[in-house]
Order: sequence, then structure tokens, then C-alpha cells
Amino acid sequence: MMGGKYTTVTAVRRKDHSITFYEYPKKVYPSLIILKKIPVIRGIVAILEASAIGTRHLNYASEAYDEDPENRISSDSNRKKTHIGAIIGIAAIGIISFLFAKFVFTLVPAIAASLLEPVISGSAAQILLEGLFKIILLLGYIYLVSLTPLMKRLFQYHGAEHKVINTFESGEKLTVEHVKRHSRFHYRCGSSFILFTALISIFLYFFVPTDPLWLRLIYRILLIPVDLGLAYELLRFTNKVRHVPVLRWLGYPGLWVQLLTTKEPNDDQIEVGIRAFEKMRASEAAIEKNKGVLEHQVL
Repeated sequence: MMGGKYTTVTAVRRKDHSITFYEYPKKVYPSLIILKKIPVIRGIVAILEASAIGTRHLNYASEAYDEDPENRISSDSNRKKTHIGAIIGIAAIGIISFLFAKFVFTLVPAIAASLLEPVISGSAAQILLEGLFKIILLLGYIYLVSLTPLMKRLFQYHGAEHKVINTFESGEKLTVEHVKRHSRFHYRCGSSFILFTALISIFLYFFVPTDPLWLRLIYRILLIPVDLGLAYELLRFTNKVRHVPVLRWLGYPGLWVQLLTTKEPNDDQIEVGIRAFEKMRASEAAIEKNKGVLEHQVL
């Protein structure tokens, strides 16, 4: 999946090796425009929006993989009939799934740390222990799912996305051979964001009480939006300073997580990444051209 300023495009290789595309233009909601300009708040909006869009594209990919190209017209017709309801449902599932996972990875470490309070007591020690459990839980979960064939393949496509973007940003032509030479790691990756939320939460917890346990859990839940917003700002910052020698190391922890969330793609997967990016760029150019024509007509 490749995202631009105006649209998101997913390329899917079917079982018959043909490539199909799914494009979903980004909606402009006037009520969110202001929120997207406010630091911290914009991060919360962006993450929930990304969860909804990502789930929608994954749903399409799972359907398109087994889809018969000869039945494409009829399936497209059926998809349009349920378009609005499906989009709302899928978007809701994506957001709820993300929030549920966030709750689990927030509350379980807190409870686990409290169980060791007779041995490791004190507010600071409990917070550090809780942070350690959270990082271990996150990385352990990612590592275990990466061992499954399905997720390994997904992480290969993730690596292909990064390689294609790195190739484009370097100014090289998008060919399989050129893309293969580039890194599968990228500073703007959501994997970095996941780790940043765990690290930032440790610092946030020093400002709220840890006892009793029920109060600790309530504060953990209340701080989730703040944690998400600050992690988003840190992700933006590390991307901006990635070319500054003294500051580029700030993004290294996030890049290390990508050792787990990305895998080296094969040539076919790289081709899909290239096709998705080229389709997205073409759509972006067409939208820009149409905007220019409309603005000229208005003037």
C-alpha cells in the first residue's frame, strides 16, 4: 500500500500472477482540518485514520488474492452496492482493533509489574519494570507473529514498500535492480511509532501515581491519547533530523524494530511495490491537474 497527499493505492498480485489495484481517495473532513494542525492532537487523528484506511486496504487485498479476473465486473458491481456500509464497518473494525491492542499492551504490563511489587517496590522501580515488560511484550509479540508464513510474507511486502520509497527519494529510476540495492528500513515507518509509544509512556507514568493498582490502570488508560500524540510528534521529528549526524541516532531504536517488521522481499514483491507506487503517483498527478483546471475555471 502506498499513500500520497490525495489518495492511497494498494497493488495485489493474484494467484494467477496478475496485478490488480485498489484506490481509495483520502476524504477531506472540514472538522478534522484544524485538528490535524494541532501538535499532539494531530497524531491521534492520524493514527486512527491510518488504522481505518489500513484495515480497508488489507480487507481488499485478502479478497482480491483469490478473485477470478473474469468475474471482476460482477464482483466490482456487488462491491459498489455495499460500498458505504462496508467502508464504515471495516473502518470501525480497524479503529477498534487498534484501540483494543493498545489497551492490552498498556494494561497487561502494569498488572504484571504490580504482581512483583512485594519484591520490586517503589514508584520509580515499578514504572521502569512496567516499561520493560511493555517493550518485551511488544517485541516478543512481533517476533512470534513474524515466524508465521502469512506474516513473514506481509513483512516482505512491508520491506518492498520501504525499498521503493528509499529508491524514489534517492532519485534513482524505479526498477527491480535499483530497488533491491536500497535499505528496507525507513524513518517514517509505523513500526518506529509502536516502539516510541512504549518509550514515551515510561516518562509519562512518572507524573501520575502507581498506587493503588486500580488508580494506576485508570491513569494508564487516560494517558493513551497523550502517549499516541507525543509518539507521533517524535516520529515526525526523527524524520526531519535524519540527515543531521548528531541527531539521526534518535531514530535508530525505531529502525531496529524494523528488523522484525520488515523482511527482504523477492523480485515479484518488489515489482508489486513499484507498481503500487507508480499508480499512486499517476493518480496524484491526475488529481493535481484536475485541481488546476478547476481553479482556473473559477478564476
